[in-house]
Amino acid sequence: MVACEGRWYYFPPMSVVTRGLLVCLLLAPLGCGGGDDDDDDADDDGGVSDWQVVGQDQPAALLSVWGSSESDVWAVGGDPGDDGGPLVFHYEGGEWTRLDSGERGVDLWWVFGFEGGPVFMSGSAGTILRYQDGAFEKFTTPGVSIVFGMWGAAPDDVWAVGGNNGGGSGFVWRFDGSEWAAAELPADITGEDTVWKVAGIAADDVWMSATAAKTLHWNGSSLDAELVPGSGASLTSVGGNAERFIAVGGDIFGEIFENAGDGWESVLEPDELMVGVAVSDDQAYAVGHFGTILRRESDGWVADGEPATEENLHAAWIDPAGGVWTVGGQFDARPTTSGVLLHNGNVIEGSLP
Repeated sequence: MVACEGRWYYFPPMSVVTRGLLVCLLLAPLGCGGGDDDDDDADDDGGVSDWQVVGQDQPAALLSVWGSSESDVWAVGGDPGDDGGPLVFHYEGGEWTRLDSGERGVDLWWVFGFEGGPVFMSGSAGTILRYQDGAFEKFTTPGVSIVFGMWGAAPDDVWAVGGNNGGGSGFVWRFDGSEWAAAELPADITGEDTVWKVAGIAADDVWMSATAAKTLHWNGSSLDAELVPGSGASLTSVGGNAERFIAVGGDIFGEIFENAGDGWESVLEPDELMVGVAVSDDQAYAVGHFGTILRRESDGWVADGEPATEENLHAAWIDPAGGVWTVGGQFDARPTTSGVLLHNGNVIEGSLP
């Protein structure tokens, strides 16, 4: 990873000598070097000063963030065991409030909803909650594995995916407005797979990411599997817009894949594992271990300044105003700890309680 003119550029794993030569050849024409000018540029172009720490050192990891606007934001996470249930924060009217979902001993791994409601939250033990009109409702679901991700085209057309944390027991559920039912999986998804995340741009264009470089696509009539070529990586998140879908993950090193309609291809192998991705009509961000935040530009991916946290980042969301939110903490062990929430955009009033 090399800094130049306020940006960090990633190169695939290679020997130190080879990497050094490549860096010199590619970046020398840009006039890159050390000194205070480089530091100033970094702050002006996505540097650490652009990221506001909205909350840190939370008693449990924060695992997902979503909202209907920059002033209506939800963040959920693990259960810190303080008798208040899993972390559920709502930002409204310039103030953050922690809500009690009524659940105990459950980690909430995802939040997704619709402007004006409802808001869905999902997590361990097959838990799916719906928040509407100031009240939580718990659904009966087809299983008890972790629900890692959700996405819906409408309140009565919502997908949920998950499985075991270490892999296996993967599932896809669908909600019709009244109940959740298990979808039939393609033969390529075996009992050893987990389906990690789901995202779509329409009711008939939905992608899901899974272990062993597998993806699933719903085209409105069938759920089909598609293997990402040349990789065995676990694809921990997926997002997209009308131009392309993006999947991120990795094993030892991170991997980023893109699909512009003609199949998946590898576009970057960052040094750190990538865990989450957020895509809007005109922006895309990927987040991962040790506070890594990458931003997609027209000519590829660059690091968005120096890390604003050393915590692992799990998920991200881009609000309608273009602000970027990301959450994380220590989420690879139970109980989760050290929750953090970052924001890049207009200054957010208040901080997490």
